Amino acid sequence: MSRLCVVVPAYNESDGLREFHARLSAVLDRLDVDGEVLYVDDGSRDDTWSVLRTLRDADPRVSLLKLSRNFGKELALTAGIDATDADAVVVIDADLQDPPELIPELVAGWKQGYDVVSAQRIAREGETWLKRLTAALFYRLLERSMPTRVPRDTGDFRLLSRRAVDATNSLRERHRLMKGLFAWIGFPQLSVPYRREARFAGRSKWSYWRLWNLALEGLTSFTIAPLRLASYLGAAVALFRFPGRRAVAVLLTDPSRRTTPVPPGGG
Repeated sequence: MSRLCVVVPAYNESDGLREFHARLSAVLDRLDVDGEVLYVDDGSRDDTWSVLRTLRDADPRVSLLKLSRNFGKELALTAGIDATDADAVVVIDADLQDPPELIPELVAGWKQGYDVVSAQRIAREGETWLKRLTAALFYRLLERSMPTRVPRDTGDFRLLSRRAVDATNSLRERHRLMKGLFAWIGFPQLSVPYRREARFAGRSKWSYWRLWNLALEGLTSFTIAPLRLASYLGAAVALFRFPGRRAVAVLLTDPSRRTTPVPPGGG
């Protein structure tokens, strides 16, 4: 029977982990594949690790990976995907904004022959209008600046086949935008729409400053659009300044074109 591993990065998620695992376990019980869960503790400062150990002791399908410090979600995902040898991998956050109950639909897409089955948000509950607006702008800017199509309004919640996992693992960039890497590897891809819920517990770890830095890092490390923009601006500045420099050079080399200042009072 095929094996499915659910990779769950967690950073300071102790308040909601038990509820998340209860819902995820119920989903795994219904699947016709062997399901397992890999939690990646991304250097949490609360009781996340203690809660994860309790879950592991109670459920033999659970395995744990603890990072030495907080490396950020992109690298936590990378570590989790690297560590599993399952036939397919589902990536999902632990905050219950992404419903584990959607996993059977992702698995169904995989069984139809798709290597990447993404969950595409059609609504974002519990988020401010500014968060929704900036997210929409980011995805559309990413879509226009990348040569590879990145699905709109699609986070990291998705299923990857074994060959999609292997292709992703072969890309060892230090600055990683997983959404872009998942799209860049190619292979048949499918999107499954869903409504994103509000967080079950706690607060988002993504401040606007951190989101801005993630977007900036993704755009600068995964596309050449910023380099092109810098080249265009440099060329425009050079063309704008060139006539002025030529005029100064003419005045310095041609004395007949120089003017003599007239003192006050005439003369």
